[in-house]
Amino acid sequence: MSYVLYYSPGAASMPVHWMLLEMGVPFEARLVDIDTGQQRDPEYLRLNPAGRVPTLVVDGVPRHESAALLMLLAERHADAGLAPAPGSAARAEWLEWMIYLANTLLPAMRDWFYADSDGDAAGAEAVRALARRRIEEACARLDMHFAAGHAYLASGKLSTADLLALVLMRWTRNMPRPATVGWPHLASYIRRLRALPSFIEVNEREKLTEWRNEDQ
Repeated sequence: MSYVLYYSPGAASMPVHWMLLEMGVPFEARLVDIDTGQQRDPEYLRLNPAGRVPTLVVDGVPRHESAALLMLLAERHADAGLAPAPGSAARAEWLEWMIYLANTLLPAMRDWFYADSDGDAAGAEAVRALARRRIEEACARLDMHFAAGHAYLASGKLSTADLLALVLMRWTRNMPRPATVGWPHLASYIRRLRALPSFIEVNEREKLTEWRNEDQ
């Protein structure tokens, strides 16, 4: 199995980068400099016509969409235990969280950050207001889940859903109400996952210094 990850620091590629490190599988990482528009270079667009990250070249074939890549890697490396086994009691819960994060929270995040450029700038504030409401509703839902005594999102152990959720929570850090403020059970979960060696390593590799535990 061979992997080449095209990534941008802190972007939607981050959970895939983190997962590869958590699993300890060999891969090559190639930086896509979004600030200089490298995602629009013809060479990169041949790999990813949408001009976004991540792109994961799997055995020579480019694949896309962060949630799909997490699920694909979990399937290809079942021994890593980052997804419940098919047919297990926890599988349905894991699938629900993965789709919820990909279909509800990820689009709301994009609306928050790109309301001016993705649509009519005249309606950007209304789009952003709706996005903020949906993001905060998601934070409240996560907080309730952890308040009920769950340590992780599914299966009682770390899974791809947690990797995706934590990166999305990172994106709230400069929002009016960050995920670490006002949702104590969610904040505790965030602190615990930020202490994982693989999360510390992905931050170091992507040269990210924000949103880390105080003792890191």
